[in-house]
Amino acid sequence: MKRLTKGQIALITIALVLIIDQVVKIYVKTHMYIGEAIRVTDWFYIAFVENNGMAFGMEIGSKLFLTLFRIVAVVFLVWILFRVKNKPHMPTGFIVCLALIIAGAAGNIIDCLFYGLLFNDPLPPLVASFVPGEGYAGLFFGRVVDMLYFPLFSFYWPDWIPWIGGERFEFFRPVFNIADSAISVGVVCMILFYHRYLSTESKKTDTSK
Repeated sequence: MKRLTKGQIALITIALVLIIDQVVKIYVKTHMYIGEAIRVTDWFYIAFVENNGMAFGMEIGSKLFLTLFRIVAVVFLVWILFRVKNKPHMPTGFIVCLALIIAGAAGNIIDCLFYGLLFNDPLPPLVASFVPGEGYAGLFFGRVVDMLYFPLFSFYWPDWIPWIGGERFEFFRPVFNIADSAISVGVVCMILFYHRYLSTESKKTDTSK
């Protein structure tokens, strides 16, 4: 059996992440209403929320800027992938990490670009319907669908602590999606196991100028 090339592994990784991410998002969006939460265990819920911002519900800058920034970032990462995928010294794990980051970013870009055009936005307890061209927002202004919620533990800060005393702390509070997970796994693994390859590529780029 012919061995897969690094480029083929990257394409398969990207395709799998995108398919799983979009299937889960579309199912949640068309079967749950905003704010609905389904308990799986005490520490894991499927909780349907949407956000205008970046990973894990953060909001930085305008919606259009964020979407354009994501697109530019993905194009840049794809360029890096094509640049390094055939280098013999580049480990397959590094390529997979890069593919995970690209797929995760692209998955959220799809939401921003098309969900506003393709889905309506009914009030709870109604769920969204597929209405091509008659959606809740224009191109670039769709909202990202999140659903993975892991409230692993919580506690109240002691009253004597300034500013936060008596307030409830919960870990992990953000609700995220498959695409966010792919980005996080790719970035963390790249930093932990492949950071030397990042610095090597950076030096080669500087000397080639």
